[in-house]
Amino acid sequence: MPVLDLIIFLIYLLAIVGFGVSFSFKKRTSKEFTTGGGRLPSWAIGMSIFATFVSSISFLALPGNAYSGNWNGFVFSLSIPLAAWIAVKYFVPLYRNLGSESAYFYLEQRFGAWARIYASICYLLTQLARMGAIMYLLALPMQALLGWSIPMIIFITGISVILYSMMGGIEAVIWTDAVQGIILIGGALACLGVIFWEIPGGFPEIFRIAQESDKFSLGSFRVDFTTSTFWMILVYGLFINLQNFGIDQSYVQRYLTAKTEKEAKKSTWLGSLLYLPVSFLFFLIGTSLFTFYQAQPGLLPEGTAGDQVFPYFIVHQLPAGITGLLIASIFAAGMSTVSTSINSSATVILSDHFKKYIHPDPSEKTSLKVLRLSSLGMGVLSILVGFAFNGVDSALDAWWALASIFSGGILGLFLLGLLSKTQKPQALIAVVLGVLVIAWMSLSSNWVKNGFPETLANPLHTNMTIVVGTLTIFVVGFGLGMLRTKK
Repeated sequence: MPVLDLIIFLIYLLAIVGFGVSFSFKKRTSKEFTTGGGRLPSWAIGMSIFATFVSSISFLALPGNAYSGNWNGFVFSLSIPLAAWIAVKYFVPLYRNLGSESAYFYLEQRFGAWARIYASICYLLTQLARMGAIMYLLALPMQALLGWSIPMIIFITGISVILYSMMGGIEAVIWTDAVQGIILIGGALACLGVIFWEIPGGFPEIFRIAQESDKFSLGSFRVDFTTSTFWMILVYGLFINLQNFGIDQSYVQRYLTAKTEKEAKKSTWLGSLLYLPVSFLFFLIGTSLFTFYQAQPGLLPEGTAGDQVFPYFIVHQLPAGITGLLIASIFAAGMSTVSTSINSSATVILSDHFKKYIHPDPSEKTSLKVLRLSSLGMGVLSILVGFAFNGVDSALDAWWALASIFSGGILGLFLLGLLSKTQKPQALIAVVLGVLVIAWMSLSSNWVKNGFPETLANPLHTNMTIVVGTLTIFVVGFGLGMLRTKK
């Protein structure tokens, strides 16, 4: 790597860690550590929501998808406005008036302590898998870009994020996210500008080649949930985004950092709607890379995988300086997501477990100590999970399977609480059945590979796991609740 690019990357890394750590110099309470004292500006919160949404997986996977296929994956983004509207209409007011930093306090009010324990533990397990997968998947292209080993990149990423998350709290996370979001967008725009400048014929040529190759297709409009059709991706996107904006502690905590409910709603709209043009930008980069290498076939080594084309372009086609900016952008995408997970996990540990079962009324000093130790513990564990992903055949598939099992049932339970009068026994039965369905849909393909009958295989697309699992919990719980009412 040219010295200039390495200098730009190292300056970014040191500056972002230093900026985050600087928030630790302010004397703060545990409430300020978890909610920033409810005084942060809506634009910064919105940028943080956006940066959390765009992980390094998105930064690299979306251009790879567009390069190898078409714009079918962009349909996921089209579901965001509806999910955000539901969150703004129902979830933001709910959490602002709940009187707790934890999203899962609501479940205890509705269904009892078991629901809060179940949801909070599932959340922590999901975040560990998520952070480990993101750091590992971030390390794969970084190994090619920087020449460092995968474990070293995972370790450096993890330690950097732990430092400012543990010391600066949610305020450090949100402000560093805001900066990283700007760097991320700037890097993507710079990359697209270089492609437009260097391809013979510019944008008209990109559009012509892409249109001839059907690269702008959003997928089949056939109503089919066994393959990646337009409708399958749209329904899947709606449920995933409802889970993100409606029940994910990472997002819920941001609603509480705003000064007022109105400001919280504004930040939700900003963070969610900003993802639409940025995901459009990522897909346009992938399509532009396809036309770039179609017009100049000798520039790309034969057999380069779709998800490796963007990293290859960054290293070999971008001018010195811009390469460093793009590497910083990829790191920014990964670090913003991991820092958010660390802080929200520490909040869950304090609110849902320490205060509930160990020390109901801890002092400020004790609460801050628990938050910082929890941040450190979750960060270190996530590094170890990242190491464990090293050598897994498909880390992304493994992450999706784990996320489906750990988090698939929580959305159904929340919807059951909000939209029905179902009580504890019926909800518990519904969750058990829902989790069994989710486990079957997630793992049945592996069972078939190991000799089980093919009739046991999940007939639907794997993305439908969260949809079917959520609907199972809601329908069973609602039905049992209705039967109980009639009696």
